[in-house]
Amino acid sequence: MLASDIANLLETWRTGIGDGGIVPILGPDSQTGSTDANGAPLPAQGHDLILALNDGKPMSPKLMVEFSRAAMNIEFKRGRKFVEHRLTELYQAHAWSPTPQMRWIADSHPRYVVDFNRDSVLLDLLAGGHHVLIQAVARLSKADPRYRAFQSADAGYAPVDEDAMGASLAEGQVPVIFKPLGCAKPTPSYIAADADYVDFITELMGGFALPPFLKSLRKGKRYLIAGVRLTKDTERMITRDIIYDANSSDAGWLVVDTPTPKELRFAKQQNLTVIDAPLSAFWG
Repeated sequence: MLASDIANLLETWRTGIGDGGIVPILGPDSQTGSTDANGAPLPAQGHDLILALNDGKPMSPKLMVEFSRAAMNIEFKRGRKFVEHRLTELYQAHAWSPTPQMRWIADSHPRYVVDFNRDSVLLDLLAGGHHVLIQAVARLSKADPRYRAFQSADAGYAPVDEDAMGASLAEGQVPVIFKPLGCAKPTPSYIAADADYVDFITELMGGFALPPFLKSLRKGKRYLIAGVRLTKDTERMITRDIIYDANSSDAGWLVVDTPTPKELRFAKQQNLTVIDAPLSAFWG
């Protein structure tokens, strides 16, 4: 792409993100380059994340193919609490550095952003401003909503009074961060194992994994999907439900380096414009 084209797109995205018309959807690729104080890279996905969960030891080739499958196997052997503890240890015991893309998103003052990453990097970048965090929850024993809603506070986060804040949230007056795969803050909750995904996707399709105000807020939006690979059914299913009610004629953009046929087909079905380029072309 020409430098002028990139500059024009970045300006369009920044303006739309700031006024709430464009919603960034961020994934593991947006965390490439994030490190801790010792220079160790953040294990954001796939092979690296499986090793981090399994004491640095590789698993069988069949399990190493997909994180959720490996997490399910570890849960069978060591319990769900172990998986949750290990992920919390990974994301809370290290101060992970923000990548250029994450800084750019934060500097654009998003009104609504979807972050598929389980870490707290974006939350930390936005910690100085008032916002609401929607944290995914799966596999509850009773019929509670599959989400928790918190508002930022001086001491961290406090539960949201949805009845009191509903109108201001639905109208986009308060920035919203949605973590569909969970996160460590303020109370650890993750979508990790296969069973988590099955339960969460079922609830998402039924409308129980999104607060009512978010269903109103998302209507007519365009989306900037940058950092999420949509090669797997689970990611496509979650993304499809998140962008439901998008702008019918122009749902936004999918930025992906060398898109697969499945990603191209998904983009066409959802009225997304595909930009075949690495994230480093925009956020080097």
